[in-house]
Amino acid sequence: MIKSRTGAALLLGGALALLAPMAHHSLVPASAPMAAPTAVLPSFSPLVKATQPAVVTIRTGLRTGGGDRTARVDPELREFMERYFGQQGRRERRGGERRRPQGLGSGFIIDASGLVVTNHHVIENADVVTVVLTTGEEFEARLLGADPKTDIAVLRIRAGRTLPTVPWGDSDNVEVGDWAIAIGNPFGFGGSVTAGIISARGRSIDAGPYDDFLQIDAPINKGNSGGPLFNQIGQVIGVNTAIYSPSGGSVGIGFAIPSNQARKIVGDLVEDGRVDRGWLGVTIQPVTEEVAESMGLASAGGALIADLSRDGPAARGGLRRGDIITDFEGTKIDTIRDLTRAVADTAPGTQARVQILRNGRSQSITVRTGRFPT
Repeated sequence: MIKSRTGAALLLGGALALLAPMAHHSLVPASAPMAAPTAVLPSFSPLVKATQPAVVTIRTGLRTGGGDRTARVDPELREFMERYFGQQGRRERRGGERRRPQGLGSGFIIDASGLVVTNHHVIENADVVTVVLTTGEEFEARLLGADPKTDIAVLRIRAGRTLPTVPWGDSDNVEVGDWAIAIGNPFGFGGSVTAGIISARGRSIDAGPYDDFLQIDAPINKGNSGGPLFNQIGQVIGVNTAIYSPSGGSVGIGFAIPSNQARKIVGDLVEDGRVDRGWLGVTIQPVTEEVAESMGLASAGGALIADLSRDGPAARGGLRRGDIITDFEGTKIDTIRDLTRAVADTAPGTQARVQILRNGRSQSITVRTGRFPT
């Protein structure tokens, strides 16, 4: 370690900061008045105390029959795996079966009867899903439904008592620069709390067709998936889902599913285990500057219909190849993602007003949406 003349050193943010000796004339008398602080950062302690009991750890695993295949593993190797990889390095016996732990994630309780929200990728392909409360109690969960397209899943546990819950917030009111607080189970360290700000809205990371993420700089890591993102009054404004990281750890860029999108998906899954989305039956492409110029349009923007499904809702409603959709049910369409989300958010069977450009002229057409094929 490099030392200063005082013989001391500080490690700040990974960089070594040397302490220079203080000159005599820089000393401040004890009687000198202290400057009043100009600002006080908020404490999130009351929020954490109120919400943390409803944040849970999700543990998943696979059941495998037969003998204990780890018995054939070299004992020293097995000891190493158990010591450094914990549950992932061994199989546990339960109910005459071998249970192979697969992963860890987070979740949160939205209903006192035991409804738990998490990510689809947290429980995907798992035979066994266990919900662990902050009290240490464990409950095997039943999957009510999952939506891979938005990465939302809903679980049910039976605790035999009223459980603590957290309320949904309105993600449409979230602004860039607002505080955001994440609670979850990063790397298995349950109950971890991190804070930061909303750094962007409406992000697409090519995770699915309905990307509309909140970008946050609150540190989230592996194991935070499925956990809640709170505003300053303890409302869930997002579901932590993904990070951008060349190394696998947090670099300060995380993504959360907005609560308004998640809440609708959760409602559908609780109702019947599936998500009903509107469907037009069109293949679309963006209207770039080049496309706009070739079609004689004043500016780019909108969704160009490249093809239609035979006898689909759009074809039955009178839409044609070459039409440019500029508005769907009051939602302005600048990109194809705008149209994809707007149609998906429309209930099947809706008489939707579609504003289009056809041969350079604007007109309105009413189309009855269908149900997205599964």
